[in-house]
Amino acid sequence: MRPALFVCFLLSCLTLRSQTPPPDLAANPAAETGGLNPHLPTLFVAGDSTAARNNGNPVQGWGVPFASYFDPAKINVANRARGGRSSRTFITEGLWDHLLAEVKAGDFVLIQFGHNDGGAINEEPPGSTRPLRARGSLPGLGEETREIDNVLTKKHEVVHTYGWYLRKMIDDVQAKGATPVVLSLTVRDYWKDGKIERGSGSFRVWAREVAAQAHVAFVDVSRLMADHYQALGAEASHPRFTPDHTHPNVGGAEDHAAGVVAGLKGLRPSPFTPFLSAKGEAVTVDPIGWLNLPEPADPRLPSIVLVGDSTVRNGRGDGAQGQWGWGDSLGRHFDPAKVNIVNRAIGGLSSRTFITQGHWTRALTLVKPGDTVLIQFGTNDSSPVNDTQRARGTLHGTGEETQQIDNLLTKQPETVHTYGWYLRHMIRDAKAAGAKPVVCSLVPRKIWKDGRIARAADTWAGWAKQVAAQEGVPFIDLNDLVARRYEELGADKLDPLFGDKDLHTSKAGADLTAEIVATQLKTIMSAPAAQ
Repeated sequence: MRPALFVCFLLSCLTLRSQTPPPDLAANPAAETGGLNPHLPTLFVAGDSTAARNNGNPVQGWGVPFASYFDPAKINVANRARGGRSSRTFITEGLWDHLLAEVKAGDFVLIQFGHNDGGAINEEPPGSTRPLRARGSLPGLGEETREIDNVLTKKHEVVHTYGWYLRKMIDDVQAKGATPVVLSLTVRDYWKDGKIERGSGSFRVWAREVAAQAHVAFVDVSRLMADHYQALGAEASHPRFTPDHTHPNVGGAEDHAAGVVAGLKGLRPSPFTPFLSAKGEAVTVDPIGWLNLPEPADPRLPSIVLVGDSTVRNGRGDGAQGQWGWGDSLGRHFDPAKVNIVNRAIGGLSSRTFITQGHWTRALTLVKPGDTVLIQFGTNDSSPVNDTQRARGTLHGTGEETQQIDNLLTKQPETVHTYGWYLRHMIRDAKAAGAKPVVCSLVPRKIWKDGRIARAADTWAGWAKQVAAQEGVPFIDLNDLVARRYEELGADKLDPLFGDKDLHTSKAGADLTAEIVATQLKTIMSAPAAQ
């Protein structure tokens, strides 16, 4: 079995129960009833119909089964989501004030809006047959306002942006000494070219940005559930939704509840783990939420998708400890109105573990025909093939040799291949997706030998070049190109280019490498396609 086929964690870890009936609310009497134990912290849910309690026949919100993932002896779960509301009308109708009146220090409030924020602000477009809701918020995160005489409430109203309403909720929760957590939207059952929609409009992006600006936790429910349903496939996913494609049924509600729990457990640190029930403890932690991995900002545009290790993207891509990957500087050289830069590299991984841990499968989900995929591995491929620390090493060379192991880390049998085999796997997958793969050799370390920067031409860099030639794809020899630039600068100029002893670059070093990559890549992308 190919490694990428058995590692997509969401398929097995969300403890799905596609047709499980709603849990008995007596298991947690605080859920939706208002009977909160004042001696316990409370976990509130603020949202719309995708979280709210509906009739369950067939529509149901994830906030209903969500309660069963927590121990009622340790925490109250109070679902205050209400169908049909936007971030704006949840506030203007007084629902937010009612929720806030219940909040005390030490509580948590999950905030999820967006599905209804794109609706009419005070009027429907000409010819619309939909009933007027007057619930839309202004797009974006700014301080823009629009004054209206609300045609439904007959009151004067100042309408704000989606970001403004979320910020108000965050500020209000924090003022009570409680912890807000922003959630992106649930996914809709819309598929195109075999891929499910990964967020409705820009609300997912805006929710993430608001959380980042406010320095509060963010759970990307859209990404969690899109990955999950993508792994299931369209035919298996359709029965989890109602005919309107937006609302989950009982099974879909259970899917989303488990996904939210996985995301909450994946926060670093997570304050929710002490309160879980046995059912909640059984949900596998979301392993990548904390990384804040990007997706195409505009799916309509072509993308340059990067896969690699920490030299391409370090940690969360935020420059922690002064270390940056060159992929986070690449966007400076491309017009965001013409192309997306999607840096999916993850620190600590080799070509092997990037595949076996499911990261390649998830990255490939974002790739469409016409995209470019940059592949750079090698720094970690020299690690031990089998140990209890990383178990990430690959066999040397480019051949078809294999080694059977009982992985000491995963406790599973595994067939380990050569470095070249893993590169070929990614190259061929990218081609099959209609994309143009480009192989990069690993960046050099700041190690001098005989007056020159040490190269890896006889090992990892040479093997990458060999595979690229065999597969007929472009090759960027970063190992040599960056080493040449270092030599031109001289040893006394290199220290400011590094955030550690000799491997991870500083922002200046990342900028230098990104400039080299961009120059090479633009030449490759402008070259006429081979006939």
